[in-house]
Amino acid sequence: MSGDHLPRAAGFTRSDRRRLANALGHAREARLFRRLQAVLFVAEGVPISEAARRARVDRSTLHRWVGCYLRRRDPRDLADAPRSGRPPVAEAITDSVIASLLARDPRQEGFAATTWTVPLLRTYLARRPGQQVSERTVRRRLHEFGYRWKRPRYAFAGEEPHLAQKKGRLSGG
Repeated sequence: MSGDHLPRAAGFTRSDRRRLANALGHAREARLFRRLQAVLFVAEGVPISEAARRARVDRSTLHRWVGCYLRRRDPRDLADAPRSGRPPVAEAITDSVIASLLARDPRQEGFAATTWTVPLLRTYLARRPGQQVSERTVRRRLHEFGYRWKRPRYAFAGEEPHLAQKKGRLSGG
């Protein structure tokens, strides 16, 4: 059988199959792609149980997706609705708070360290009320504000006496 002569499956039309296939080709989110693909399987005549197995979802989930599509026959209805998301963490840790903290020497705050590290920053912030955060949050906030940490390198107080000669800048005589 050619694609134009597929039997109608579960109330789907040829236009539905075309519409779903087109939306599938333009889907940018994995969750939407998966839903479109599963509904398209059903529209193409694949039994619900087989389509659910291929999509790795429960049959009741696929029934819900099919029903959602068939209500208005709009593939966009299968997309996730906007969500409020997780509440912001550590709103008190602003760029100015981080900047003023990094400008201070950790020894002034009672630490036996000469440079700030993420664990040290987290420990310091945990002392302040309402700023209990994880190291991951501290690291993420530092990156959001454009801070990067590099391991300190040793710098010698003076230049090696024979360095210029080793580099070929002085002739031996």
